[in-house]
Amino acid sequence: MHDLVIRNGNVIDGSGSPGRQADVAIDGETIVAVEPGVGSGHREIDAGGRLVTPGFVDTHTHYDAQATWDPELTPSGWHGVTTAVMGNCGVGFAPAAPDRREFLIQLMEGVEDIPGAALTDGIQWGWESFPEYLDDLDRREWVLDLGTQVPHGALRAYVMGERVLDDPTAADIAQMAQLVTAGLSAGALGFSTSRTPLHKAADGELVPGTHASHDELVALAEAIRSAGHGVFQVASHHPDVPESFEWMRSVAAITNGPVVFNLNQPDTAPDLWREDLRLLDEAQADGLNILAQVSGRPVGILQSWAATINPFMYHPTWQKLAGLTDAELAAALSQASIRESLLSEQPHAPTSFLTSITQSWDKLYPFSGEADYEPDPSASCAGVAAQRGVSPAEIAFDQLMSNNGNGLLYFPLFNYSNHNVDHLWELHQHDHTRMGLADAGAHCGTIADGGMPTFMLQFWARDRERGARLPLEWLVHRQTRQTASMYGLNDRGLLAPGMRADVNVIDLDELSVELPHLVGDLPTGAKRYVQRAVGYGATVCRGTVTVSGDEFTGDRPGRLVRGPQTAPR
Repeated sequence: MHDLVIRNGNVIDGSGSPGRQADVAIDGETIVAVEPGVGSGHREIDAGGRLVTPGFVDTHTHYDAQATWDPELTPSGWHGVTTAVMGNCGVGFAPAAPDRREFLIQLMEGVEDIPGAALTDGIQWGWESFPEYLDDLDRREWVLDLGTQVPHGALRAYVMGERVLDDPTAADIAQMAQLVTAGLSAGALGFSTSRTPLHKAADGELVPGTHASHDELVALAEAIRSAGHGVFQVASHHPDVPESFEWMRSVAAITNGPVVFNLNQPDTAPDLWREDLRLLDEAQADGLNILAQVSGRPVGILQSWAATINPFMYHPTWQKLAGLTDAELAAALSQASIRESLLSEQPHAPTSFLTSITQSWDKLYPFSGEADYEPDPSASCAGVAAQRGVSPAEIAFDQLMSNNGNGLLYFPLFNYSNHNVDHLWELHQHDHTRMGLADAGAHCGTIADGGMPTFMLQFWARDRERGARLPLEWLVHRQTRQTASMYGLNDRGLLAPGMRADVNVIDLDELSVELPHLVGDLPTGAKRYVQRAVGYGATVCRGTVTVSGDEFTGDRPGRLVRGPQTAPR
């Protein structure tokens, strides 16, 4: 008798092959059969024709701190994720000398919009070196598996101390390389860095390593080669991607492993992604494993009164409201005089970037549901205002006041230059791109994309109205076998005998993501956007049911993943 049988499902096995009717039999942590009519189980789940897929593998998350206080690792735990990789974009918390902890917190706060007070209060420091960090994680239990990477910012801070933003010496570089090899040998899955000027610490300084020299990058690549495995992940500056191929090719040639960069569509270069794909094809043809991570939807900033950003935050009247409690703010905003002042004043944003994301009315959209991730231009504040004969600011203000003062505005920062996501439809079919960039665990007051695995199936396979959709089998493959293989996790992401028993049972007809909303559930009561899912009949990690009927069961079989995992023979 099997430990668990998932019966009567429409099995989408993660390979990209067509779905089929089959049962899935599990013993311990392993799938032992995927076929009709397997034997009985001590526990059985009747899928009743629902989708049965591998658990999702999300390779771009930022749970580096949250992993020390949240065993449910939400939002990922709500969205069928059974393996997540953190430590992306060069930020993280190991290695960490005691006198550099605050620096690392400010770095994460600035880059990933995670409240510094929550990090200070929540992180349970029990390490200094990267191997010690892994040992600390190894003692913890979650609803899903976690892997991590050695982050460049923490590495530089540990080796260079107060000189962290200076050019490193040859001795510095040699020590960093040694620590990367040690971290990978202890179980890290890769090394990460950032090259974008958008990534700044809370004090406004660029993250360490933004302008790292070719010599430094090559030494770190050689450290990966010495360890024998490891992804080299980089948060790239989108307009600079073509010229970055020179150093990425050098790194890929040395490591003989994946070099993975973020590919988004910036408004300043809306067609550059085609050149990026051409260069990807050239690199792959030359035997260099360079890959691009792409998002499933626009990278959109959510704006509300209680969020990090709103369109009126640089108006003089708003500055006077700073420090009010939520109740006091709500009362003030309901006053006609406050509304009149905010609508009549000119903002004074400190940078052109902040002016753009708060005052570009043609790109600010009232947001009320799932379909709003590909809104028509006529639905923008500017478009609605033109239809009604009022100012765009009035539309924005009234939207923010809706839903009892919890109304949302949506600003597509990347991937919406053409006012549609047609280019993402192309990118997700390219051989050398990979699913990613959901940033689960980060951007607490600005972005809620951690539910991307659910959205991909719901939107791209079922609901998209303004363009072509994508095959369900391909969307499952993109988020399971493909992402797992990129990080050498060859024991998962596929429903087949001998593979890890990570499984989802999904009702595609009912599958949806809720409207994002702010909750104060971080340490110190700090706020973050959350977006739960509907439609998960079950999520299974390591053969244990962690979610049933969209609710956690209380079981936490997830563990630290140390290094690449071999496929069953």
